[in-house]
Amino acid sequence: MARKAKDVTVLHGHRVVTGPELRATFVEDEDTAHNPVRLRRRIVHAVVLVLLIGLIISAIVIALAIMNGQIKVPTAERSHEAVSVCPAATFDYTPNEQINLNVYNSTTRPGLARSVADEFLGRKFLVGTVSNTQSGYRGVAAVVSGAAGQSAAFSVQRNVPGSDYFQDDRSDASVDVILTSGYKELTAPELVDQTPGKLSCPRESRRIADGSKRPVIPTAAATP
Repeated sequence: MARKAKDVTVLHGHRVVTGPELRATFVEDEDTAHNPVRLRRRIVHAVVLVLLIGLIISAIVIALAIMNGQIKVPTAERSHEAVSVCPAATFDYTPNEQINLNVYNSTTRPGLARSVADEFLGRKFLVGTVSNTQSGYRGVAAVVSGAAGQSAAFSVQRNVPGSDYFQDDRSDASVDVILTSGYKELTAPELVDQTPGKLSCPRESRRIADGSKRPVIPTAAATP
């Protein structure tokens, strides 16, 4: 009985891939060089691979920087509208002769507190302390009072154009005027607006109160 010829393409139940089939599956470099489509595909794959590696490295660097505190990640917070420190009430003009006023000079101009105090005296204000002081305020002038003196402070501001109102915890109705670097002159007496209005706080729209210099308002007196 003749023996059946052995199939060399099958080994242990698995098909054996021949050389021609293997070469047909994998294209050699020289074949790729002559095939523009495959060449472009390989270039695109290489670029994508480089970009992915770059992104991974960048992510690692950023993560390490955040862990080390070198990069601060802002937390989401609800936006809040700015709250004004200026009283919202409308005040009538308090007669000058009813206002107790203290005048301070925080500039380098000698005698300024005394000369301005004399001008207030000429307008019938009741001038008390006249002195030099130090202040972190850099505007025209700071007008300071307690809650009881807000109406009087409003009248003082009408005489000091560009002044900025500050409130402290005093219980009386006295008002302080701190003359600062931007001060030039009082409003002419005949031009003072005596109609009702509100206190003015220009510092809310521009940084003219230096928090690093204390006090913003005077706490100690010296010779004017």
